[in-house]
Amino acid sequence: MRIEKVVINASPFILLSKSSLIELLPQLFTEICMPEAVAEEIISGGDIATDKFYEYEDKQITICLANIAEEVLIWNLGDGETEVLSFALSNKPNFTALIDDRAARKCANTLGIKTLGTGGILILAKERGLIEEVAPMLKKLQDAGLWISDEVVEIILKQANEL
Repeated sequence: MRIEKVVINASPFILLSKSSLIELLPQLFTEICMPEAVAEEIISGGDIATDKFYEYEDKQITICLANIAEEVLIWNLGDGETEVLSFALSNKPNFTALIDDRAARKCANTLGIKTLGTGGILILAKERGLIEEVAPMLKKLQDAGLWISDEVVEIILKQANEL
Protein backbone atom coordinates (compact mmCIF):
# COMPACT_ATOMS: atom_id res chain seq x y z
CA MET A 1 0.00 0.00 0.00
CA ARG A 2 1.42 3.37 -1.04
CA ILE A 3 2.13 5.82 1.77
CA GLU A 4 0.64 9.22 0.89
CA LYS A 5 -0.28 10.88 4.19
CA VAL A 6 2.08 11.21 7.14
CA VAL A 7 2.17 12.76 10.57
CA ILE A 8 5.74 13.72 11.40
CA ASN A 9 7.69 13.84 14.63
CA ALA A 10 10.53 16.29 15.36
CA SER A 11 13.46 13.91 14.91
CA PRO A 12 12.86 13.03 11.23
CA PHE A 13 12.12 16.67 10.39
CA ILE A 14 15.23 17.96 12.16
CA LEU A 15 17.51 15.29 10.68
CA LEU A 16 16.19 15.78 7.16
CA SER A 17 16.61 19.55 7.54
CA LYS A 18 20.18 19.30 8.85
CA SER A 19 21.19 16.88 6.09
CA SER A 20 19.64 18.98 3.28
CA LEU A 21 17.16 16.21 2.46
CA ILE A 22 14.00 17.93 3.69
CA GLU A 23 12.81 18.53 0.13
CA LEU A 24 12.10 14.79 -0.13
CA LEU A 25 9.05 15.11 2.13
CA PRO A 26 6.72 17.05 -0.19
CA GLN A 27 7.96 14.97 -3.13
CA LEU A 28 7.05 11.73 -1.35
CA PHE A 29 3.83 12.59 0.44
CA THR A 30 0.62 14.33 -0.60
CA GLU A 31 -0.18 15.41 2.96
CA ILE A 32 2.25 16.12 5.79
CA CYS A 33 0.76 16.85 9.19
CA MET A 34 2.72 18.09 12.20
CA PRO A 35 1.18 18.20 15.69
CA GLU A 36 1.55 21.40 17.71
CA ALA A 37 3.97 19.89 20.26
CA VAL A 38 6.29 18.86 17.42
CA ALA A 39 6.12 22.31 15.83
CA GLU A 40 6.94 23.90 19.21
CA GLU A 41 9.95 21.59 19.66
CA ILE A 42 11.29 22.45 16.20
CA ILE A 43 10.71 26.19 16.62
CA SER A 44 12.47 26.21 19.99
CA GLY A 45 15.61 24.73 18.40
CA GLY A 46 16.47 27.96 16.62
CA ASP A 47 18.50 26.22 13.91
CA ILE A 48 18.18 25.15 10.26
CA ALA A 49 15.16 22.99 11.14
CA THR A 50 13.41 26.08 12.53
CA ASP A 51 14.11 27.94 9.29
CA LYS A 52 12.80 24.99 7.24
CA PHE A 53 9.69 24.79 9.41
CA TYR A 54 8.80 28.39 8.60
CA GLU A 55 9.58 27.79 4.93
CA TYR A 56 7.33 24.72 4.72
CA GLU A 57 4.56 25.70 7.17
CA ASP A 58 1.15 26.14 5.51
CA LYS A 59 2.57 25.22 2.09
CA GLN A 60 3.74 21.64 2.44
CA ILE A 61 3.11 21.05 6.15
CA THR A 62 -0.18 21.46 8.00
CA ILE A 63 -0.27 21.91 11.75
CA CYS A 64 -2.76 19.41 13.11
CA LEU A 65 -4.50 19.05 16.43
CA ALA A 66 -4.21 15.74 18.18
CA ASN A 67 -6.69 14.62 20.78
CA ILE A 68 -4.47 12.69 23.17
CA ALA A 69 -5.43 9.03 23.19
CA GLU A 70 -5.43 7.37 26.60
CA GLU A 71 -3.90 4.21 25.11
CA VAL A 72 -0.93 6.29 23.89
CA LEU A 73 -0.67 8.43 27.02
CA ILE A 74 -0.03 5.40 29.25
CA TRP A 75 3.24 4.77 27.35
CA ASN A 76 4.69 7.91 28.96
CA LEU A 77 6.37 9.12 25.75
CA GLY A 78 7.44 12.67 25.00
CA ASP A 79 4.82 15.25 24.10
CA GLY A 80 5.67 15.13 20.37
CA GLU A 81 5.61 11.34 20.14
CA THR A 82 2.34 11.24 22.11
CA GLU A 83 0.67 13.72 19.76
CA VAL A 84 2.03 12.05 16.61
CA LEU A 85 0.80 8.62 17.67
CA SER A 86 -2.53 9.93 18.99
CA PHE A 87 -3.18 11.67 15.67
CA ALA A 88 -2.15 8.59 13.68
CA LEU A 89 -4.32 6.35 15.87
CA SER A 90 -7.40 8.53 15.39
CA ASN A 91 -6.75 8.73 11.64
CA LYS A 92 -5.97 5.06 10.96
CA PRO A 93 -5.39 3.77 8.32
CA ASN A 94 -4.99 7.04 6.40
CA PHE A 95 -1.87 8.37 8.16
CA THR A 96 1.53 6.81 8.76
CA ALA A 97 3.58 8.07 11.70
CA LEU A 98 7.08 9.31 10.74
CA ILE A 99 8.88 8.52 13.96
CA ASP A 100 12.30 7.20 14.99
CA ASP A 101 12.04 6.80 18.77
CA ARG A 102 12.24 3.11 19.72
CA ALA A 103 9.66 3.26 22.53
CA ALA A 104 7.26 5.22 20.32
CA ARG A 105 7.64 2.67 17.53
CA LYS A 106 6.93 -0.13 20.01
CA CYS A 107 3.79 1.71 21.16
CA ALA A 108 2.72 2.21 17.54
CA ASN A 109 3.25 -1.46 16.75
CA THR A 110 1.21 -2.49 19.78
CA LEU A 111 -1.64 -0.18 18.72
CA GLY A 112 -1.52 -1.15 15.03
CA ILE A 113 -0.27 2.25 13.85
CA LYS A 114 1.77 2.25 10.64
CA THR A 115 5.21 3.78 11.08
CA LEU A 116 8.10 4.87 8.92
CA GLY A 117 11.50 5.93 10.19
CA THR A 118 13.93 8.40 8.70
CA GLY A 119 15.85 5.55 7.03
CA GLY A 120 12.60 4.30 5.51
CA ILE A 121 12.09 7.69 3.90
CA LEU A 122 15.29 7.10 1.94
CA ILE A 123 14.11 3.69 0.77
CA LEU A 124 10.84 5.23 -0.44
CA ALA A 125 12.76 8.01 -2.18
CA LYS A 126 14.86 5.46 -4.04
CA GLU A 127 11.82 3.35 -4.97
CA ARG A 128 10.11 6.45 -6.36
CA GLY A 129 13.19 7.56 -8.31
CA LEU A 130 14.00 10.64 -6.24
CA ILE A 131 17.47 9.45 -5.23
CA GLU A 132 19.79 6.97 -6.90
CA GLU A 133 21.39 5.47 -3.80
CA VAL A 134 20.40 5.20 -0.15
CA ALA A 135 23.90 4.68 1.31
CA PRO A 136 25.30 8.20 0.73
CA MET A 137 22.06 9.80 1.92
CA LEU A 138 22.09 7.61 5.02
CA LYS A 139 25.65 8.83 5.68
CA LYS A 140 24.41 12.44 5.41
CA LEU A 141 21.74 11.67 8.00
CA GLN A 142 24.30 10.07 10.31
CA ASP A 143 26.57 13.10 9.92
CA ALA A 144 23.57 15.26 10.86
CA GLY A 145 23.08 13.31 14.09
CA LEU A 146 21.04 10.20 13.29
CA TRP A 147 22.16 7.45 15.61
CA ILE A 148 21.55 4.15 13.97
CA SER A 149 23.08 0.76 14.73
CA ASP A 150 25.16 -1.10 12.18
CA GLU A 151 22.48 -3.79 12.19
CA VAL A 152 19.77 -1.30 11.20
CA VAL A 153 22.03 0.26 8.55
CA GLU A 154 22.46 -3.21 7.07
CA ILE A 155 18.70 -3.82 7.09
CA ILE A 156 18.04 -0.50 5.36
CA LEU A 157 20.69 -1.11 2.72
CA LYS A 158 19.36 -4.63 2.07
CA GLN A 159 15.84 -3.25 1.65
CA ALA A 160 17.27 -0.71 -0.79
CA ASN A 161 19.05 -3.54 -2.69
CA GLU A 162 22.42 -2.00 -1.95
CA LEU A 163 23.94 -4.99 -0.11
